[in-house]
Amino acid sequence: MPGISSLKAELGDAIITDEKEMIPYMSDASYFPGQMPEAVCIPNTVDQVSRILRFCNDNDVPVVVRGGGTSLTGASIPVEGSVVLSMARFDRILEIRTDDKYAVVEPGVRLDRLNSELSRYGHFYPPDPASSMAATVGGSISTNAGGLRAAMYGTTKNWVLGLEVVIPNGKVLWLGGKTLKRTSGYDLTALFVGSEGTLGVITKAVLKIWPLPEARGRISAYFDRIESVGLATAELKKRGKVPMIAEFLDRIAMDSLEHTRGIRFPQDAEYLLLVDIASTRESLKRELEEAVGIIGEFSPSQISYTTDREEMERMYAARKGAYSSLLEERKDSSERVIIGDVVVPASRLPEALRRIRDLIRERGFRASLFGHIGDGNIHINLYADPGKREVMEEVDRLQLEIGRIAVSLEGSVSAEHGIGMEKIGLLREELRMRDSEYVIDIMRAIKATFDPKGILNRGKVFP
Repeated sequence: MPGISSLKAELGDAIITDEKEMIPYMSDASYFPGQMPEAVCIPNTVDQVSRILRFCNDNDVPVVVRGGGTSLTGASIPVEGSVVLSMARFDRILEIRTDDKYAVVEPGVRLDRLNSELSRYGHFYPPDPASSMAATVGGSISTNAGGLRAAMYGTTKNWVLGLEVVIPNGKVLWLGGKTLKRTSGYDLTALFVGSEGTLGVITKAVLKIWPLPEARGRISAYFDRIESVGLATAELKKRGKVPMIAEFLDRIAMDSLEHTRGIRFPQDAEYLLLVDIASTRESLKRELEEAVGIIGEFSPSQISYTTDREEMERMYAARKGAYSSLLEERKDSSERVIIGDVVVPASRLPEALRRIRDLIRERGFRASLFGHIGDGNIHINLYADPGKREVMEEVDRLQLEIGRIAVSLEGSVSAEHGIGMEKIGLLREELRMRDSEYVIDIMRAIKATFDPKGILNRGKVFP
């Protein structure tokens, strides 16, 4: 790459060009094949980020910003001739203010580490993707991540107050602030949430934090029919029992957890609904019993609740590990688990679950359904070999039909994983079904304002 040697001489160990050292940056958690970048930049300061972006912009070099590398849609896969910009060294927690309910952090801070630190102050940061051990603040902002606690607390967009960002011309911008209220012009902070690294590089974030619940209990309910899982969840919300967490697992997911983690489930149950209720110590038992009563109206084969912290944490870790457990159940090393990420309103869950399950059975795929049912988010996990073109063509057709089901039920093709490389066609189909294809042109115009040469995450979100 012309000029990279001079930049390397200027920035020292912030730039790697040795191919062996760059191998870990070729791929992410998706099934897309990796590609060797021209260089990997690991800056230490905002000034270095600015200089790297300015260099790449001046030389029309594509830049792929990388957080924890946990993208399931190929959002952090390098493209030909690109530079990977890793934010791994931006890993400081700069400020925690429990009185003003915010924390200032750098984008490379991992979510579990942030919550471990916040817990010392009796607070937490609610967005909670299953990859929170590895996922970073910057990556979760860029995909508008949700996770297990989204049923009560929503997604990342509800928890970002301000951002420091660097745009391709090297300018450093401060967006938003440290207050809950702010109406000073367009909300550019919100624009960056979910933008998947296509507009600028996040170098600092002001996050809203919240007190930890005083008390929490977990309900486990087993069902024979998938529709009953959706009906019970929707009815809980309808009657004002908004769960902190509401998750479901099918039999395949339960079996994989039994095989890989030794967790035992009733053998005659097809589906598990996990519901966490957060409350005060005085009212928790009553709240749990009321929720059990509502769920019980939909004929679970077994139902119980616990407030034992150790048991709850064990099952919480198991649910977070459901995807990795499915990976361990692959028939061979060439097979992957390709995960879908649709979402529908709670009231449409029973129909969505039934139609998606029936479609998968009709097409003969080996697949598992689980997800964040409390916010209508269904993960479809398909076993397939990405190296077999005809198989992947069938996968793409199935994903398209599943996406159409979600949109027809007033939902979306992507709940929390973003678009990346995988869902470009699905995004177009969603907009077509909504008669809103012009939205793509609007997004292109917004990107051109921040990134006129289109160097940031080229080939992602839209072609």
